[in-house]
Amino acid sequence: METSDFITSVKRQFEYYKNLAEQTFEQVEDEKLFYQFNENSNSMAIIVQHLWGNMMSRWTDFLTSDGEKEWRERDAEFEVHVKTRKELLKKWNEGWNCLFNTLNSLNEEDFAKTIYIRNQGHSVMEAINRQLAHYPYHIGQIVYIGKMLENDDWKSLSIPRNQSKNYNAEKFSQAKHNEHFTEEYLRKKKE
Repeated sequence: METSDFITSVKRQFEYYKNLAEQTFEQVEDEKLFYQFNENSNSMAIIVQHLWGNMMSRWTDFLTSDGEKEWRERDAEFEVHVKTRKELLKKWNEGWNCLFNTLNSLNEEDFAKTIYIRNQGHSVMEAINRQLAHYPYHIGQIVYIGKMLENDDWKSLSIPRNQSKNYNAEKFSQAKHNEHFTEEYLRKKKE
């Protein structure tokens, strides 16, 4: 796989998971963004704060400084600071913009470099994959919280219950083709 193909695929994956969380935010009322099951659990807003802090730390000066920045206050990410949907979305978008700007700036030569996270060396590909595993983990939490809070009003973000046979029948009725799974998903979202 060429580096440009890898970056394209990674960006599509990140965009897909970003979109899942955004569809969750759209389904819940403002106060539900801040709901915590108990004091040891995280609200959607706290998870966004954590993702923002991680993204800003990991993707700022990605190739030239440690991914765990001295200015990052990770523990504070798990305290309630964001108070409104507008603040939440501002942090959300700032973190993702930092990530996508960095990915868009990478070139073939950059993939030969070693970067560090807490002094532990990673290839550029390993560092990207590390975050590609980390962010969907938390986005799954956001979706799960939204699904619990919306209960019967929840609009499925994947194949709805008891619809697998219909979904598969439609997919297998199409000719075999090469298409990244996120392309269809994002195309349907625009419709």
